[in-house]
Amino acid sequence: MDQPDTSDAVAQPSPLGGWRALLRDLFQMVRFYSRLPLPRLPFEADAHAIPDFRTAPRFLPIAGLIIGVPAAAILYGALRLGLPPFIASALAVATAVIATGAMHEDGLADTFDGLGGGWTPERRLEIMKDSRIGAYGAAALILSLTLRITALAALAERTGPGAAALLMLAAAAWSRTIALLPLVLLAPARPDGASAAVGRPSARTFATALALAFASIGTLILPFGAFSGGILLGILLGLLLGAGLALAITGWAWRAIHGQTGDIAGACQQIAEIAFYVGLLIVVANG
Repeated sequence: MDQPDTSDAVAQPSPLGGWRALLRDLFQMVRFYSRLPLPRLPFEADAHAIPDFRTAPRFLPIAGLIIGVPAAAILYGALRLGLPPFIASALAVATAVIATGAMHEDGLADTFDGLGGGWTPERRLEIMKDSRIGAYGAAALILSLTLRITALAALAERTGPGAAALLMLAAAAWSRTIALLPLVLLAPARPDGASAAVGRPSARTFATALALAFASIGTLILPFGAFSGGILLGILLGLLLGAGLALAITGWAWRAIHGQTGDIAGACQQIAEIAFYVGLLIVVANG
């Protein structure tokens, strides 16, 4: 993930408590994971302070929903205007990339370049830090964009504009939540890197994020009747596939670099989002 240089910073706990701490965490997650403009909260000393990842990611599912709104709105609007599903999906994915500044895509490319191209943990980390993109990273990016666009287009054809937009929001919340797995399970691979600086989410933080992700997805889908046609089973399969592949990427990182980086989390997000769509399609296409 293309994260700010925090090698000289250390995440510090904030004295804020109660609802102010909750709102601060939400705003920090939206700012950290996207380029969406948010005003400084009245009680914030620094709107661009480094989030404390020991607690702040508890609101990552809600932040994921907020970050996903522009792309979901574009998908819905384009489909309602009569644009072909593939074009509408391409516009939506492009909007998602712009909203995050290609943060997760950068992490995916760096992960596959480094883990696929190096022979030692040190060399792999060196490749991952290099801003240049290699063959593995380029292939991963092309495949990721292709799969996300075509999967969204297929879902839109089968479920309609409203359900497709809601499912895109669900994917945005779940994929970012499950991308916390490498940060929770593994120590930072670089002691002076961004992951070490922001801290590791606690088990309680991750459990809270998971609970909010499930609640968010249920709240999004149930009122709109989007569970018709076996979509509920598809959502469950998508959640499981996303979690399983995020665990696989985490295991790959442990074997390859003996730890995690922000890039690994970015790769998990991309893979989990694709898996969510594929799980849905497996059930919907055969329903």
